Amino acid sequence: MERVPFTPEGYAKLKAELDQLEKVERYEVIKAIEEARAHGDLSENAEYHAAKERQGQLEARIQYLNSKLAAAEVIDSKNQPCDRVVFGVKVRLENIDTGEESVYQLVGPDEADINQGRISVKSPLGRALIGKEEGDEVEFNSPSGPKTYEILEIFVE
Repeated sequence: MERVPFTPEGYAKLKAELDQLEKVERYEVIKAIEEARAHGDLSENAEYHAAKERQGQLEARIQYLNSKLAAAEVIDSKNQPCDRVVFGVKVRLENIDTGEESVYQLVGPDEADINQGRISVKSPLGRALIGKEEGDEVEFNSPSGPKTYEILEIFVE
């Protein structure tokens, strides 16, 4: 099984979701199925069919989360030196063409969210950044064409 990198925060978030589904929502769905059964004829009982469908979706999500957590490799970058770009660090970049600055954290593919400034280490920019140092220029092909960034700062919060 291929290991998937996670930050401690990303792993905790998935674990919390799994706990919520297994310990709370699973029992709520079971209760809804029992209540719908009490209404009689199951063949024409929309509440029953909706609850059974929800149960199927819930169990599928639980299975998915269990497989993700089983393959997870938690990497804590807080105790690593910030002399090079590695998994989990934040990087302040300057777009060479526009002068625009941005900050990104390198995370695993399951945690990536560009709107929150988290990019996957497997993305084109993430792959280009790994191993680089402050002051280095990074060239990569983005979906909108080639881009060049300068690494202004590498840090951990």
